[in-house]
Amino acid sequence: MKTVVISGSPRKTANTQIMMKFVYDYAKSKNQDIKFINLSEGGIDYFSGSNENYSQTTLQAAKDIMDADVWIIGTPIYNSFFSAALKNLFEFVNYKSTAGKTAGLAILASGNIGFIDVQTLLTQLMSYFRVVTNPKAVFMTVDAIKDGQIGENEKTKLKELVDETMLLASRQK
Repeated sequence: MKTVVISGSPRKTANTQIMMKFVYDYAKSKNQDIKFINLSEGGIDYFSGSNENYSQTTLQAAKDIMDADVWIIGTPIYNSFFSAALKNLFEFVNYKSTAGKTAGLAILASGNIGFIDVQTLLTQLMSYFRVVTNPKAVFMTVDAIKDGQIGENEKTKLKELVDETMLLASRQK
């Protein structure tokens, strides 16, 4: 199954990036047909209509998402929402090319608040794309990451997210 891992934070030194690089490395150990979209690396244009010319980076990211069977999406919580950069990325995705795909969600916050709100918003977005979402999202706080390392309990949860989302996707086929 083709898989895409998306790190939804635009910040260069994002904890979301640390979390999603771990997810990518673990998922890659299970499946070599995998892509990593890291929004902190930039290069994704702002969506300004379907008749505009966009960079190759932007077009490739959208293609990778539409081609993938499984999406593992990580986002920080900013002001009770997922990141605007992540929402912008999905503006380039054609909902007619996404039905039946499967997504897993990992959400990172500075404190224990807002997780369910953001999970609901992301699940609604996935529903618009007709993507089946793993109902068991991973919720992490930044306290789980120390010196660039993720705690063992959180690593276990992230591995389970990947495994369960892949299993759910295999049942869709």
